[in-house]
Amino acid sequence: MSTFDLVIKNANILTIDEKNPKAGSLAVSDGRIKKVWLQPEPPSDELYITKDTEVIDLQRKTLIPGFVDTHNHLLMYAQFRKQANCSTPPNKNISDILKRVKDLAEETPEGEWVMGWGYDDTLLEEKRHPTRDELDAVAPNHPVFLRHISVHFAAANSKALELAGVNEESPDPKGGHFGRDENGRLNGVLHELPALDPVQAIIPEPSADELATLIGEASQDYLAQGITTSSDAGVGLDQGISEYEAHIKASANGDNPLRMRLMLLHYLLNDEFKDYTAQQLDEEIQARTNGNAKLDSAKHFQDGSIQGMTGALRKPYYNDPTVYGELLNDQDTFNETILHLHKRGFRITIHGNGDRAIGSILDAYEYALENEPRSDHRHRIEHVQTATSEDLDRFKRLDVAASFFINHVFYWGDRHKNIFLGPERASRMNPLADASKRKLLYTLHSDCPITPISPLFSIWAAVNRVTREGHVLGAEQRISVEKALRTMTIDGSKLNFDEENTGSIEVGKLADFAVLDADPTTIDPMKIKDIKVIATFIGGEKVYT
Repeated sequence: MSTFDLVIKNANILTIDEKNPKAGSLAVSDGRIKKVWLQPEPPSDELYITKDTEVIDLQRKTLIPGFVDTHNHLLMYAQFRKQANCSTPPNKNISDILKRVKDLAEETPEGEWVMGWGYDDTLLEEKRHPTRDELDAVAPNHPVFLRHISVHFAAANSKALELAGVNEESPDPKGGHFGRDENGRLNGVLHELPALDPVQAIIPEPSADELATLIGEASQDYLAQGITTSSDAGVGLDQGISEYEAHIKASANGDNPLRMRLMLLHYLLNDEFKDYTAQQLDEEIQARTNGNAKLDSAKHFQDGSIQGMTGALRKPYYNDPTVYGELLNDQDTFNETILHLHKRGFRITIHGNGDRAIGSILDAYEYALENEPRSDHRHRIEHVQTATSEDLDRFKRLDVAASFFINHVFYWGDRHKNIFLGPERASRMNPLADASKRKLLYTLHSDCPITPISPLFSIWAAVNRVTREGHVLGAEQRISVEKALRTMTIDGSKLNFDEENTGSIEVGKLADFAVLDADPTTIDPMKIKDIKVIATFIGGEKVYT
């Protein structure tokens, strides 16, 4: 007879286990699942309750494996929580945004930075970005920097541009450009990451300790959504090595209880960690965080965003036949960069929205694998919005995995259909059904803070493919609720090389759970996004209720 630390009974358990999809009770010891029973009341001859055993009666509530979000930006979200919210909703127009900037400026000491995030020019009444002159008018004594919802654009005022050394004679950087008005004067709009870099480089950086505290605060929002494992998809993107140190501190000191996976920007790996193999860096991360964080991958980019018309397409944008988007890296140089990281043992993760970028990334992966064959590499492409059938065939042949930004269907689907991609391409954006037919390893993600963190919303989007205006976009690319659940549990664990420990309710696995107030497999599929997370457990410990 066994004794246990935790017993959960009278539950509706979705095990996400191929052999036993539903169960009624389970037991946990030392942070791992020791027993799973079909019946709601554990057999008395297999159970001995002591005064130290916690027994939870779920009263038939639904218990599932903790969600695995394979692509979000926890640190970025943590910082955005302290900035002006410029998103739509609640803002309807540029005047609404300017009021928020003015209010924040009035609370900020003169000369210090005023930051904002989340504006979307395509949703604002004016259908444009805020300009430097408008920002100057409401915050003349502060440098101002507002990040676009895609994070690939920004609006800055004159003081910010001056501090960054960007003036009328400044040449456009490769892969981006500085916006100008009809008279050729800088208008403060920064297009793509290379154009944002000069301003971001001079924004005072918080210390690693301060960032670690912010991560801890933001992690509570993730736990409230039932997430137990999270991948930060751009460590080093804005503040370099200090972002790495902040994650290490937050995971080591317990501020962040999530099981973290870190995607490190490629330039950090070729600079700060140039002498490390992937195994050596992973060992260091685990040693410094007591195993609470691990290396995920080397992160790279090969295009921008569809809504910014910087995603690299094979055919022109629907609204402008002269624009195809742009690859960020020359193919030959890109191939060698990817091969170098591949040879050092890194799993590689590359941002690709447009089909031309996706093809270019697959070319680079094929080049690396031909020069240095490696089985079970699980190299990935992120977002994969416009992959064609031929692209997906290459995914299968090269054994490349995908993480789909499915929330795009709801948040941008109408505009992709009417503005950027046109009806035909928009209807097969995020082609999940086609990926499933090919048995590709893929997951779903929120890309938080680009869209709000919520695995249940992503599952809802994959199952229904309903847009913000209420239209079904690409019904033939919908997937089942069961498959969608798998993409954010066991398939996420497979993508993390962690399927032996997480992703399903099985004996021997870590006791990471989410408790829901309804069963997503039996509820009306349109109500999945409204399911509430009642509790979250990590290692058998309740970390959210």
